[in-house]
Amino acid sequence: MSFGELNFDSADLLASHPYREALVVRGVRCHGGFDESGSYVSPRTRNRVPAIRAWQDRYAREFGQPLIDRPIDATPGNYPNVAQAKYLIRNGVRAPMIETLTRIGTVEGFGAGIRFGAIGDIQRHFIEDLSGTATAHLVRGLYEAHARDEAGFEDEAGHKQMWWAARDIAFENPPVEDATDRIRAAMGIPPEAKTPEERVQRMQAMAQLDRIWPRDVDAMLEAQVTRMARLLLIEIGAYHGFRWAEAVLSDATLVPGDGDAARIISYVRTDEAPHVEYLKCSLSEMRERTLRGESGRTYAGRELITAIWDRAIAGSAMRSAMGRQFELTQIEKALIGNPRREEILEEFHARGNVRPGPDGAWIEQTRE
Repeated sequence: MSFGELNFDSADLLASHPYREALVVRGVRCHGGFDESGSYVSPRTRNRVPAIRAWQDRYAREFGQPLIDRPIDATPGNYPNVAQAKYLIRNGVRAPMIETLTRIGTVEGFGAGIRFGAIGDIQRHFIEDLSGTATAHLVRGLYEAHARDEAGFEDEAGHKQMWWAARDIAFENPPVEDATDRIRAAMGIPPEAKTPEERVQRMQAMAQLDRIWPRDVDAMLEAQVTRMARLLLIEIGAYHGFRWAEAVLSDATLVPGDGDAARIISYVRTDEAPHVEYLKCSLSEMRERTLRGESGRTYAGRELITAIWDRAIAGSAMRSAMGRQFELTQIEKALIGNPRREEILEEFHARGNVRPGPDGAWIEQTRE
C-alpha cells in the first residue's frame, strides 16, 4: 500500500493487522489483538492510521496551519476525581462507579449511528477538489470504522461491551439493568428508529432546527459538521475519563481482577486515537476551503467551520457542568439511608478539585 496516493477504498481503511492472538475478554471475542511482541494493536488501523497521518501531512504542507484542536488540559477533568472515586468504593459506595461504567458503555453503543445520515457526495458542496483528503474518505471507511470500533461489528465486540466487561471484572458481575432507554431519554435522544430510513428522516428533520449557517447551504452538511465538532470534543475530553477509570480500576487493593479491568480500558483508549485524528483533519480541511450554496453562492469555510467549532466549545462547557451535577446527584442517591451519609459526603467533597458552594455554584479547590 502506497500512502503517497492519498486515496483509498473502504476495504483499505477497514483492514486490520494480522494478530498473533485475538483479544478475548471473559470468553467474548473483542476487536483488535496482540502482535508478536504481545502489544495490543487496535482494529482497522493497518492502513487507516498511516492514511490519516498522510492526510495531516498534506494539510500541513498546503496550508501551514495547525489542525483544529483543543488541548486536553483545556477540558474539565473527570468528576469525581480518582481520589474521590476510590474513597467512595472503599466506603462501600460502589453504585455510582458501576452506573458510570454502565452508562459509558451504553453511550459507546450509540456510536453505531455515526454511519447514518452522512453526505454521500460531499464534493458537490465544495469548490476545491477534495481528492486525497480525510473529508473525501468520511463515507469511504472512516465513519464505518469509527462505528464498528464503538458498537462492535458482527461477531466481534466493541467498546460498548469492553466497558461493560471492565465493570463486571472490577465489581464481580454486579446486577445491572439495560439502561439504553433511560440514557437515551436523559440525553434527549428519541427512541431508536425502527429502520435506517426512519433514522435518516429524523436526522433530516433535526437538521432544519437551530441553524447558524446561511440557509443557502445544505442543512444536512451543517448537521454533519456539527456532529463532527461535538464528537471531536467528546473524544478529546474522554481522555480524562480513560485516565480516571484506569487509575481507579488498576488499584488491586480496591477492585479484583489483577488490573485486567484497567487494561481493557487502556485498549479502548488506544482505539480512540484515530477517531480524534481524522476528525481534527477533516474539520481543518473544510475550514480552509470554499463551500458552495444551493444557489451557487460561495462561502468561506473558515467563517462557517469556525462558527460551528465555537458553538461546540460553548456547548461542551455547558454539558460538562450538567454532567458534574448529574454525577453528584447519583452519589447522593447512593447514600440515601446510609447512617454515615453526611460524613462521607463531606470527606468526598474535601478530596475534590471542585465542590458545590452554598449558592449552588461550583467552587475550585486547590489540591496539594
